[in-house]
Amino acid sequence: MTVTIQSMRKEHWDQVMKIYLDGISTGNATFQTEVPTWEDWDTGHIANCRLIATIDNQVVGWTALSPVSGRCVYAGVAEVSVYVNSNDKGKGIGNSLLQALIKASEEDGYWTLQAGIFPENKASLALHKKNGFREVGIRKRIGKINGTWRDVVLLERRSDIQGVS
Repeated sequence: MTVTIQSMRKEHWDQVMKIYLDGISTGNATFQTEVPTWEDWDTGHIANCRLIATIDNQVVGWTALSPVSGRCVYAGVAEVSVYVNSNDKGKGIGNSLLQALIKASEEDGYWTLQAGIFPENKASLALHKKNGFREVGIRKRIGKINGTWRDVVLLERRSDIQGVS
C-alpha cells in the first residue's frame, strides 16, 4: 500500500465530501450535520494548506486549515481538520496527513495550529498528541449537536520554526 499526499483541488471534492460525510455520520468528528457545498467549504478554508491522501488514485483522507480569526494578530493561527475514510483507519494515513499539514503550515508562516476534538474521539486526540499538540483544556458544553450539549478538548501545537522571534 503506497499512500500519496498531494494538494487538494476542486476535482477531488466528490471524494473528499464522502469522507467528510462518513466523519459526520459518526457523531464524534464535528458539529457539522451536513456537508457544505464546495463553494462554502472553499471559502472557509485556507487555500495553501489543503491536502489529500490517496491510494491507487482514490482519496482516502484529507486535511485542511481554517482561519481562527480575521484579526491580523491571529494571522499565523489556524484550526486543523483531519478526516480518514473509515475503511482506511489505523493505517497511518491520518499521521501522514497531519505531518504533511504541519510542514505545509510552517512553510506558509503559521506558528500555532489548534484543534477542537470531542473527548470521545480518542483516536483523533492520540493522533494530535503524537504530532506535538498539547491539551489546553476542555471547553464545556461549547455547542449542541442533535440537541445534546457537547464538550470539546482544545489542543494546540506551537511551531519551533515560525513565530519564534
